[in-house]
Amino acid sequence: MHTQAPHSADLSNLWMPFTANRRFKAHPRMLAAARGMYYTAADGHQVLDGTSGLWCVNAGHGRQPIIDAISRQAAHLDYAPSFQIGHEDSFLAASEVAALMPDGLDRVFFTNSGSESVDTALKIALAYHRARGEGQRTRLIGRERGYHGVGFGGISVGGIAPNRKAFSAVLLPGVDHLPHTHDLAHNAFSRGQPAWGGEPFADALESLVALHDASTIAAVIVEPLAGSTGVLVPPRGYLERLRAITQKHGILLIFDEVITGFGRLGAATGSAFFGVTPDLITLAKGISNAAVPAGAVAVSRGVHDAILDAGAGGIEFFHGYTYSAHPLATAAIRATLGVYRDEDLFARARALSAPFEEAAHALKGRRHVIDIRNLGLVAGIELAPREGAPGARAAEAFGKCFDRGVLVRYTGDTLAISPPLIIGEDEIGRIFETLADVLATVD
Repeated sequence: MHTQAPHSADLSNLWMPFTANRRFKAHPRMLAAARGMYYTAADGHQVLDGTSGLWCVNAGHGRQPIIDAISRQAAHLDYAPSFQIGHEDSFLAASEVAALMPDGLDRVFFTNSGSESVDTALKIALAYHRARGEGQRTRLIGRERGYHGVGFGGISVGGIAPNRKAFSAVLLPGVDHLPHTHDLAHNAFSRGQPAWGGEPFADALESLVALHDASTIAAVIVEPLAGSTGVLVPPRGYLERLRAITQKHGILLIFDEVITGFGRLGAATGSAFFGVTPDLITLAKGISNAAVPAGAVAVSRGVHDAILDAGAGGIEFFHGYTYSAHPLATAAIRATLGVYRDEDLFARARALSAPFEEAAHALKGRRHVIDIRNLGLVAGIELAPREGAPGARAAEAFGKCFDRGVLVRYTGDTLAISPPLIIGEDEIGRIFETLADVLATVD
C-alpha cells in the first residue's frame, strides 16, 4: 500500500483548492512525474491516469510536440499584450480552434480557464441583447447540479450547493435553474443516452419562460454532458428540445464544453457529437492538453457581428484578460490540436467507446454500485452512500485505487472515469478491474 509518499516540502503554506486540506496533509498523496498514460508518485509507484488529470490531459502526458512548441515560444516571445496589439500565433490559434467548431461558430475569444470562459460567455450574451436594443434581457438560466467554474457568474448559473452556499448573498441577481436530468428510477444502468426524460426535462424551460417572460431572458447555459457533478448523460431528445425552445423565444443557448470539447465523446465537440449547435461554446482543459492554462469561447458570427456593429468604431466589448492569447498558451493550443489531428485521437476515442462501455457496465452487481452512466470515454459509477456519511464511501474507494496504481475521481458518491484518448483496451480493463477489486474491500 502507498499511503504516505516521501516529500521534503513544507505543506503548511499551500492552501489547496477543492481539497480537505487537513486530511490531505495528514496523509498526502504526491505526484512527481508524468508520461503517456501514467503518473509517477513521489514514492516511485506508477499510477494509471484514469481521469486525464482533471478531465484535461486528453492527449496523454509529456507529449513532445507540445513541450517543444512551448519551449520554442518561451525563448522567442515570452509574453505579448493582447489589448490593442497582437501576435501572429494568437490569430493562427483562433483559426485552428474555429476550424473544429460547428459551422458558424467561428469567432474565438481566448481566456485562461473554464471559469473565465463561462463568465466571458455570459457577458457576451448580455452584450449581444443590449447591442440589439433588448437590454432588458438580463436573466440567465442554468441548471441544478450544473458546474460552470468558480467565478461569480459561473457559480450563480451553476447548481452545486456547496459551491454556492457561502456566497449566496452576493450571487448574480435574476438567475434561475432548470431541473437536472438525473433520474435513477427510470434510467439506472442506461448505456449511453437514457431513453426516458428528454422532453419533460427540457420542457421545464417553457415553465421558466412563462414565469419570467421570454423578453427578460438572455441565455440558457448547460453542459451537454455534466461531468463534475457525477457524469449525468443527457436523455435522448433533451438537447434538441432545449435548442428548439431557445430559438423559439430568441434566447441564446450556451454549451459549456470545458469537459466535452476536444474528443472526450469521440468528436471535436459535444455539439458535433449530439448534432445540436448552440450560439456559444465555452472551452478549456483539452484545448491545450493542460500543458499551459488556456480557455476560449467560440461564438456564432451573428452574435459577434451584432456586438461589433454596435461599437461605433471604438472598443466594442469591454472585457478581457492580461493573459488572453498568451504566447505560451497559443503555442500549446496549436501543438495540441496538431497532436489530435496527426494521431486521429477523436476517431480513436470513438472506436474505444464500445469496449469502454462494456468494461464500465461489467461493474453492475458489484458491491455498493447503484448506477453506471457512460458516454464516449466518460463513465460514472454511483455508489450507495453510507448512512450519515455521504461521499465517504467514494472517497475511500478513490484512495484505495490510487494506492493500487489507478487514479480515479470522485464527486459525492460517484466515481468518475475519463482517461486520456491514447488509452488502450488493456488499460481500460485494468481501470475497471481495479475498481471492482477495491469495491469488494470498501465497507
